[in-house]
Amino acid sequence: MNVSHLNQLLLESSVILLFAVGAVRLSTRSGLPSLLIYLGIGVALGQNGIGITFNNAELTQVLGYAALVVILAEGGLKTSWREIKPVMPAATVLATVGVGVSVFATAAGAHWLVGLDWRTSLLLGAIVSSTDAAAVFSVLRMVPLPHRLTGLLEAESGFNDAPVVILVVAFATTGELDSWYVLIATIVAELAIGAAVGLAVGRIGAYGLKHVALPSSGLYPIAVMALTVLAYAGGALLHGSGFLAVYISAVILGNSKLPHGPAVRGFADGLAWIGQIGMFVLLGLLVTPETMGDAVVPALVVGGVLVFLARPLSVMASLTPFKVAAREQALLSWAGLRGAVPIVLATIPVVSGAHRAEDVFNIVFILVVVFTLLQGPTLPWVAKRLRIDEGDMGQDLGIESAPLEKLHGHLLSVALSPTSKMSGVEISELRLPKGAAVTLVVREGNSFVPDKATVLRGGDELLVVTTDEVGEAAERRLRAVDKGGKLAGWLNGR
Repeated sequence: MNVSHLNQLLLESSVILLFAVGAVRLSTRSGLPSLLIYLGIGVALGQNGIGITFNNAELTQVLGYAALVVILAEGGLKTSWREIKPVMPAATVLATVGVGVSVFATAAGAHWLVGLDWRTSLLLGAIVSSTDAAAVFSVLRMVPLPHRLTGLLEAESGFNDAPVVILVVAFATTGELDSWYVLIATIVAELAIGAAVGLAVGRIGAYGLKHVALPSSGLYPIAVMALTVLAYAGGALLHGSGFLAVYISAVILGNSKLPHGPAVRGFADGLAWIGQIGMFVLLGLLVTPETMGDAVVPALVVGGVLVFLARPLSVMASLTPFKVAAREQALLSWAGLRGAVPIVLATIPVVSGAHRAEDVFNIVFILVVVFTLLQGPTLPWVAKRLRIDEGDMGQDLGIESAPLEKLHGHLLSVALSPTSKMSGVEISELRLPKGAAVTLVVREGNSFVPDKATVLRGGDELLVVTTDEVGEAAERRLRAVDKGGKLAGWLNGR
């Protein structure tokens, strides 16, 4: 490639990225996951559009895996452990047992209603039974839901990629299938290895980043993302689930109060957007719309079975033992969004040369587009109809911590939600530990230095300076007042 070709490539890439970034606003206003817009860009650039020829399924699979690693890492870094901890058992069952129920229910529909052979039906069921982390994370940011449901959906989408990848690889092989008990044992072993690697990398990495001061704040985001990639690579090389490893390590790192947390999350967010845009455009390029006509009816039938039968059955079977209310199960069933993950997984049988691989890819592509168009924009309406509204929700107090290394202290940036119980509380009534002080209040765009009698309001942003010794205690106290008001902690002396 010469310099002129490189310049042309950079020009085209920058135009695509700028157009895609502008398209995010459209997806935000419409409630559509942005993946549909990016897929559309790819299709428009492809053979039936501008005319770019691209048919390298193997390259798409490799780059898709790389993008999924970044997307899972970003989702894990932004996942609150406090939100997902109470629902971890339920999310684990939903991501394993629920996936199994969904695979077999969808496969039965594909076999009996569409006429696919059992092996192809099982392959198709496995591909579409994983909820997509990128689609779920993007929609949940636009649709506020109760924390327990948000945590459950986030944890499920982070966990269920692992068992699904194992099933797809097994069903896509051209040889004989392993016995069912061998397949289950393989899934359990790979999940265990992936979880162990994720825990090890996350904890060791968090410890190292807290105790080794890097020479530049810009190195912390790079180090964190490198650790999550290390977790994926380590898990995969040990024949474990790399996807589970990267998500677990990212959750640990994201909840470890690392230095320069906002910069880390901002960097990860930018990388995830690049990964999503690149992956979806590439998948759109891979599609040839003129060959997909025969797949429309099978896609609608299989999608209908998945959305209206398989997903509700998997949610019911997994969450009923945890006493999740019926209306919440209904919302979780409708919020199980598919996205790029199924389309990327559909490249596995294409690369391996599995029976009817092209048909499976076309069915999956149409299914994802049609049912994402159906589910994404209607999720707020469904939540309202099920009476899962703002009365059930609450917003956590937003606290970001940046280290003041030379001063042996921390600067806490505290964002009060409009409904925070800290509203109406005087600065003195916060009863922060000795060594912590509120130094600045930002209210409606104006900043001022408060005194002890300053009354806080919902929507305020505070800057709190603390010494190293009382940083965590000050944060706990702020969260307690946010939840319980000025009287929080009196009964236990805090």
